[in-house]
Amino acid sequence: MLNWALIFLVVALIAGLLGFTSIAGTAIGIAKILFVVFLALFLVSAIMHMVRGRRV
Repeated sequence: MLNWALIFLVVALIAGLLGFTSIAGTAIGIAKILFVVFLALFLVSAIMHMVRGRRV
């Protein structure tokens, strides 16, 4: 998912340089949403790992 966020960020930067503001705004919005989702999943995963420990 982080890869998709980075791809949309690059698309937004390129579109911004070329002057396509609506495309850039949309791509940045998608990149922000994907980054927040990725961060939330990472935090949940880290908390679950700490809670469960290394039980085998």
